[in-house]
Amino acid sequence: MPLTIGVNDTIMNMLQTGGRAPAMDERSLFLLGILMVQSAHGYQINDFIEKNLIQVTDMKKATAYALLERMSGSGLVTVHTEQEGNRPPRKVFSITPEGQRQFGALLRQNLARADRPIYKGDVGLLFLDHLPGQEAASNLQLRLEHLRNQIEALQNAAKHHRSSGIALSIEHQILHTQLEVDWLTKVIDQLRETDSQAPIDHP
Repeated sequence: MPLTIGVNDTIMNMLQTGGRAPAMDERSLFLLGILMVQSAHGYQINDFIEKNLIQVTDMKKATAYALLERMSGSGLVTVHTEQEGNRPPRKVFSITPEGQRQFGALLRQNLARADRPIYKGDVGLLFLDHLPGQEAASNLQLRLEHLRNQIEALQNAAKHHRSSGIALSIEHQILHTQLEVDWLTKVIDQLRETDSQAPIDHP
């Protein structure tokens, strides 16, 4: 049975739960949020992420399983094994009342948090002067093309999601990426203009 989420109803449940803030991160919130809707085995969770939420998270399958096992040990989820026909046994994860309380605390904590974005590509910008302007601009142009492809993929994904929560997350990513595109376009133009105005050394 495929995993489905009625996000509008889920958001209401999110806002109605409470508890103290645990020492976990947004990945735990993500998995607990999925289990708030229904119990699921690991394959269902990963399949749902890959088909519906790949633009929202880059969580790997091994990470998801490890976090689920850890939360099971902390009493946030329960695990039982089920088997259908000749298929191998599968672990099914369900959220506990304590998990629901922790989910509510994580949700409130996450919504109130203002993270400072860290861009790995800025490291290269620190040493931009070590390359000729045209070469630096050419490499940044490749980055620009990747960003435009990301925007196109996000826009296509947005067409297939009716839930308000997922739509807001995708819209947020599109706006941030578009700002990066606009800024990077200006930087590339400046590099090319500066390089074209550099004096020519004659032998």
